[in-house]
Amino acid sequence: MSHLQKPGCEPIVIFVQLFQQRRTRGNPQSCRRRVFLQRMHGNQLLKLWSLMKINHITIGTRGSQLALWQANWVKAALIEKHPGLSVDLLIIKTKGDKILDVPLAQVGGKGLFVKEIEDAISDRRIDLAVHSMKDMPAELPAGLCISAIPEREDPKDVLISRKGLTLSQLPIGAKIGTCSLRRAAQMKHLRPDVEILSLRGNLDTRLKKLETEGLDAVILAAAGIRRLGLDHRITQYLDESVMLPAVGQGALCIESRLDDPDIFPIISALDHLPTRIVVSGERAFLNRLEGGCQVPIAAHGNINGDIFTISGLVADIDGKTLIKDTLSGSASESEAIGIRLAERLLSLGAGNILETLTKSLT
Repeated sequence: MSHLQKPGCEPIVIFVQLFQQRRTRGNPQSCRRRVFLQRMHGNQLLKLWSLMKINHITIGTRGSQLALWQANWVKAALIEKHPGLSVDLLIIKTKGDKILDVPLAQVGGKGLFVKEIEDAISDRRIDLAVHSMKDMPAELPAGLCISAIPEREDPKDVLISRKGLTLSQLPIGAKIGTCSLRRAAQMKHLRPDVEILSLRGNLDTRLKKLETEGLDAVILAAAGIRRLGLDHRITQYLDESVMLPAVGQGALCIESRLDDPDIFPIISALDHLPTRIVVSGERAFLNRLEGGCQVPIAAHGNINGDIFTISGLVADIDGKTLIKDTLSGSASESEAIGIRLAERLLSLGAGNILETLTKSLT
């Protein structure tokens, strides 16, 4: 029995003693600290944070109106959980923010809005980052982890039309703006008559283009619209049967260094377990398909009691071929269920679609 397991030992005190020892990469004590943290929850972590007396952190974020709203929401939530904590924001421009005149799929989807921010975490210029989960690649860089996933907003897509018309009311040949291959493919499958126009820019920019570029409608994520208090602009919420959301859509991702025990107890209080279970299943689906955020892949899961259900989809760009299925099982096995669903779609021909698309974009 190790000294960490001796009866009567207070685990938090032992951890602080270990933490006060010299921190060196590869030190067995460092591994022991990380394992110990992973076994601690709730009040234990709050007590640990107070003992360690960390009083300042820096959050990295993109500079868009929505990204700043999300980062400030996390900042406020952390300060509420840890009174006396000082939190700064550092705005970092990503490749996706700099290249605005090229469709996202042609720029390279994986990590387009997160890479530079992840570099800042690894370089210790920031302590953590706040991302939109749907922007996160299936695989993370070595040494980083998703340390908290707050409770999810509405994951649906919404239609915002210039004249207040619903999707079924839009005229033949209507012009619909979106920067997402996923949305474009599903829309073309449902309404082959519409014209899909590439729509780049931040959320507020895309809303302005609805008026300035002669569009009939735009399709956006409900979560962003709701977070910015623009619910009144929504014409129609698109049901999953019409538009399956992106993996992780509506959820935030708090990313930090994997071996950073002083930061983990601060942010763990924001983790929402049901959301983490669902999003983990969706991301396992994405990872098995080796897809990025700019590939026509969609998935959405939910929990009902102890049952996890996930629907997934792969489509070609023009929407003519769309492969979709649903699986259910124990919520404790959400990742395995997501993988099984991906393998089922691959067996139905999704692999050929993804291979053809990859070649067309290279």
